[in-house]
Amino acid sequence: MLVKDPSIFWPEAVKRLSSPSGKVLMSGLMKLLLVEDNPAMQATLQRSLSRRGMDVAACGDGLQALQKWPAFHPDVVVLDLTLPGMDGLQVLQQARASGWATPVLILTARGTVGDRIIGLNTGADDYLPKPFDLDELEARVRALARRSGVRAAADNEANLAPGLGDLRHDRQSGAIYCRDEVLDLPPRELALLQALLARAGHAVSKERLFEHVFPGADDVQYEAIEVVVYRLRKKLVNSGVTLVTLRGLGYLLKVST
Repeated sequence: MLVKDPSIFWPEAVKRLSSPSGKVLMSGLMKLLLVEDNPAMQATLQRSLSRRGMDVAACGDGLQALQKWPAFHPDVVVLDLTLPGMDGLQVLQQARASGWATPVLILTARGTVGDRIIGLNTGADDYLPKPFDLDELEARVRALARRSGVRAAADNEANLAPGLGDLRHDRQSGAIYCRDEVLDLPPRELALLQALLARAGHAVSKERLFEHVFPGADDVQYEAIEVVVYRLRKKLVNSGVTLVTLRGLGYLLKVST
């Protein structure tokens, strides 16, 4: 059965939702982030997978995906490769560089062995070429969620970094919490804060931060990192943490006094 709009509903898809500490808050549907730029395909998959017992959030480009990923905290990401602006491999590369360990299934018309190898080496967990069978897609997604759930139960506490001040970084999802609330940041500011938190209390050079915030961006001016720093600094007001510029050394996160 190729992709179409089935009426089958699978009510057994129940998975825990947890706080950063791993404490179970409530039961809910498996959360799936769907990144697909074709409007018809996106609508069909979102509707069909929702009817099969999944909580599906959808977006159509790479930047939106990097914004939704830490905010939605999905159990699995289904990622198309051909996206406007930032393609799927760039999205995956930045997500893995940021420490986001969410399982990713690549869904694409690029079905050669070479394409699959590149995707898997970039950090994908599974690969399904188009056209595909909806039952197979569901089975693969659920298998990824099960494997991830077993791992998460064992190392949830290890994934939560000590953080700084009121900030905590969940390495698995990539989310950063301020007093147990997820910080809603654009992708570049989020990447910058993650890099600084990884070296909390130590100066991080501008060169290193630029590579983390603008991976593989040859057409971006070096001074662009200063703009991202300026915007992040404003958003850290009242977070208990201050972003300090150390001339000649880079930038430093420290607890506000």
